[in-house]
Amino acid sequence: MSFPELFAAYWWLLFPLGGMVAGGFKALLSSREREHQRKIEMYRLQHPELAGLDAASPQQPGGESAHKDSPGQQGYSAADVAKVMDEHDAVNRRWLDYELDVGKMIDFPMMSDVREPLTVAFLRAKRDADGLRPLDGAEVTAKSRWDDYRNAVNAFAVAFEVAEKEAHRIKDSGFSDEQRQRLGTARKLVKIAEDEAAAPAERQTAYKRARKELDGLIVLPDVTIAALEQKVARMIGGGQ
Repeated sequence: MSFPELFAAYWWLLFPLGGMVAGGFKALLSSREREHQRKIEMYRLQHPELAGLDAASPQQPGGESAHKDSPGQQGYSAADVAKVMDEHDAVNRRWLDYELDVGKMIDFPMMSDVREPLTVAFLRAKRDADGLRPLDGAEVTAKSRWDDYRNAVNAFAVAFEVAEKEAHRIKDSGFSDEQRQRLGTARKLVKIAEDEAAAPAERQTAYKRARKELDGLIVLPDVTIAALEQKVARMIGGGQ
């Protein structure tokens, strides 16, 4: 029986088979999402201070806030908001340590892999926290606004911590031996490109070769590439 004849006779099998494939894909995504949630909850249990707790500030009898300098007597002060903003900055600095360092991206590729649920989770949490960030403490005049921002920063801190620990645990284990060799070569080339003692031409060649080695292995964020290019260009300009 020819293929057209087979297709005409059994075309209806495409529907149940398609459903099985779609169901299997959904099950895989669901499993990865459950694993992600499990890691988040485990870390929250181990670090309750970062768990996005909704507990209010100490209250006086009758429900009045113990913070007499709180905007609107809502249970927080401008200093409290400033402290959370500092915590927000601290997590962003830790994130930038990866974003601006190609070497760290090579050592811990999961931190830039948007196929990983934990990576997506901390990037979403960062977006939420950044979107709620006030210009200053005085801008936060409602307790709901304070709660939203504080909890968003806590969620960002937890999500980043979980993703970072996982990235350091797995490192490059998801790559084949040949791919790990390429990553190792790229890491050495990046060091040469950033080496002030190397000749300008050597730095340029090392940079181009490093990009070639990483092609198809790691998708470097634009800001990471720009930071490396700027550093290499500055060194080359200073050496000429």
